[in-house]
Parts: sequence; C-alpha cells; structure tokens
Amino acid sequence: MVKSIILLSGGLDSLVALGCFKDKYNTEFALTFDYGQKAAKEELETSKRICDFYKIEHKVIKLDWLKDITTTALVLGSDIPTANIGTKESAKEVWVPNRNGLFLNIAAAFADAKDYVYILFGANKDEAKNFPDNTEDFRNKACELFESSTLKHPKVIAPLINYSKGDIVRIAMEKSVPLELVRSCYDSGEKNCGKCESCTRLKNALYANGAEYLIEELF
Repeated sequence: MVKSIILLSGGLDSLVALGCFKDKYNTEFALTFDYGQKAAKEELETSKRICDFYKIEHKVIKLDWLKDITTTALVLGSDIPTANIGTKESAKEVWVPNRNGLFLNIAAAFADAKDYVYILFGANKDEAKNFPDNTEDFRNKACELFESSTLKHPKVIAPLINYSKGDIVRIAMEKSVPLELVRSCYDSGEKNCGKCESCTRLKNALYANGAEYLIEELF
C-alpha cells in the first residue's frame, strides 16, 4: 500500500504540504529535527500540535553534532538577520551545512525500513532562488541517490516546489489548512518575530491573501 513520510518543521511549507497532500500520498509519519536551532523548542511543539491535528505519528530526531559545525545565526548567538531579505547574502547567514540533504537521507532510512513509498518536504519557488536545497534539481538528484542507497527506492516529493509563498497561503486557505498553527520564525519566542526572512515572507503572503486576522494572531 502506498504510504509516505514527511519532513515537518512546523513552518508554512511543511504544514501545507501535509494538510493538502496527506490523503493523496497517505502521509502517516512525520520527522522533526532538533539540531540546536534557536527555534528548536517552538518548532518541536508546533510540529507535535500539527501531527496531533492530522492524527499522524511524530518522531523527533536530535542532531547535536550539527549544531557544533554550524557557524551561522540560525544556531549561534549572533542576531538573526532582518536586512537584505531574499538575497544570497541573507541566505548564507542562516545556512546549516547540508541540512535538507541530511534530513532527506535520514527520512530515506526510515522509508527503506518501514516501506514508505514517498518522502515529502516543503521546498518552494521563492526559497529556491537562494537556497540550492529547495530546487527541482536537488529533488531529482535526491531521488537518483536513493535508487542506489536504498532497497525500496523512495521517491522525494516536493508538492509545492512550483508555488510562491503567496500561492501556498492561498492554497492553504482554499483547503482549510489550519494556518493558525504555523511557526515559521527563525528565532525563539512566544510568537513569530515578524522581522526575520521567514517571518517576512509569511507576512507578505498573508497580506497578499487578505489574511490580516492571522497576522494579528501569529505575530
């Protein structure tokens, strides 16, 4: 029987990928990663709430060593960048070494062991411009790798890869995805900070879709 696993951070893209495509790919298991990121506590709590909402199994993977080799603001004490949003420079300031490659390989190990046919992750059109591990080329190469590194050959699916953040919010609203659960912030805190690149993209997408009520709730 077809079934899938999803990489779930609790952010917009992974929430909508789960909410909109759960039935199509029979998504029944989610992986969330704690690699020492500043928002780890909030991401883990949000991901659990999302999994409870959709009634799927949730597992947290700790990668303490990844924090030790990450030298950017997503993990270190330096301030999360709020300038030059959407540039290669800002992307470098929050880069985590081989993060999506590592996460997908871990998911592939679960897929190989548990017969998951698909691995879903929330790559999108906007972030693909500056993050190479959000591109169609990256997804294709991951699929090629798993043809030889696994016995079950799981396929990597990025159902939102051709959509902008504005498109993703629109789709979520059309499909009644619980956007009030979103945690997209790079930083820690009770609410999304509203200033980092991830928050800025989310706010702009919400404004574009007339969802000001969610802005008041999330930020």
